[in-house]
Amino acid sequence: MSQAGRALAYAFESGALAHRQAFFLRAEELPLRELEAEQSFRPDYLRLKQRGWSVVPRLQGGSYEQGLVLLTKHKEESFANIARGWALLAPGGRLVCAGANDDGAASLEKHIGKAFGLTDKISKYHCRVFWFDKGEGTPPDYWRGLAKLQPVGAGPWLSQPGIFSWDHVDEGSALLARYLPKDIAGTVADFGCGWGYLSRHLLDHCPGIARLDMIDAEHRATEAAHANVPDPRATAHWLDLIAEAAPTTYDAIICNPPFHAGRAAEPALGQGFIAAAARALKPGGHFYMVANRGLPYEPQLAEHFASFETLADNNKFRVSRAVR
Repeated sequence: MSQAGRALAYAFESGALAHRQAFFLRAEELPLRELEAEQSFRPDYLRLKQRGWSVVPRLQGGSYEQGLVLLTKHKEESFANIARGWALLAPGGRLVCAGANDDGAASLEKHIGKAFGLTDKISKYHCRVFWFDKGEGTPPDYWRGLAKLQPVGAGPWLSQPGIFSWDHVDEGSALLARYLPKDIAGTVADFGCGWGYLSRHLLDHCPGIARLDMIDAEHRATEAAHANVPDPRATAHWLDLIAEAAPTTYDAIICNPPFHAGRAAEPALGQGFIAAAARALKPGGHFYMVANRGLPYEPQLAEHFASFETLADNNKFRVSRAVR
């Protein structure tokens, strides 16, 4: 349980908040009852399912007496979840927000208090828990817009907060795109597809592709990828590739793997993607990966592939090609 989750549980245990039938956005396991959970990150979703929770990747509607929102370190994502939470409440319903001080909860508390007025708040475990009742105040239009797919950047792209690099093409993906050959063909996958930039690049430049699987552990990313890549050869899949098998085996896989857990670099995430790619590739298949050059992935590439080489290194990112 996160520190913010502990603070939220304490608010109920102490009697500051009363148990009601409620929804829970960005849910994690808490000792609370009568919660309908939303969790769009596949590993956390599966963990809640295994514990017997009622959980979905996205709540579609409702009229709840109470809602709980775990704030994240991404301000725009929290704004979007507050706007969605407000819409899910019945008139007079209560929305309870919890976040870590280190993730900017104090600033969010000020924004939310200005928009709605706060009913009460507590501080515990270096976190803040604060709440308001649904009355005449409404979310700012900007927050409402963040709660759905919207145009980003200068290109024809749709995205939303909660996705890696949600509002721009990240440098690593742009570098990888420059080094992907045009003869990639057959059955192909984009592991950790995000909002679909690399998948669309592949289909625009590689006419030999017969099938493209866009795979991500974040449900919001698969929603955006589906919208951004309307090509009939492409299908979006919501999977945790570390724990779940890919839909099929592939002639080629491209990947810009996640490498952060919380605030710390976590090489094991990228290592897990390398192992997953090796399992999913056909013999002789090619794996194209971009990664932060400071992360030690060469031993895993050597362990899982017959050969590998560096295609590009700009002192920030490294593009590698490996052969199964």
